[in-house]
Amino acid sequence: MTQQHGGDAAAPDEYVEAEIQRLLAEDPSVAEQGITVVRRERGLVLYGEVESPHRREEILRRVAERFPDVPVMSDIGVIRAQAPSQAEELP
Repeated sequence: MTQQHGGDAAAPDEYVEAEIQRLLAEDPSVAEQGITVVRRERGLVLYGEVESPHRREEILRRVAERFPDVPVMSDIGVIRAQAPSQAEELP
């Protein structure tokens, strides 16, 4: 496997991973227990689902604010919080 950027920072260690997981669960402005933090070669990936795009952006903003030097990618989906208003028609 080749590295594209020779000056990339080292991947975050398990302590950073644990700190971000703690921030997600314990920070009153986030309080998300359903988000999982996974270390990858080039940074961290946040997995899970939230109720709105705004909520997802708030979580990513808080993590970036607290850990500005950690590369974080998002795989956070948005779940539909209410029943659909009409039936979905499939082709």
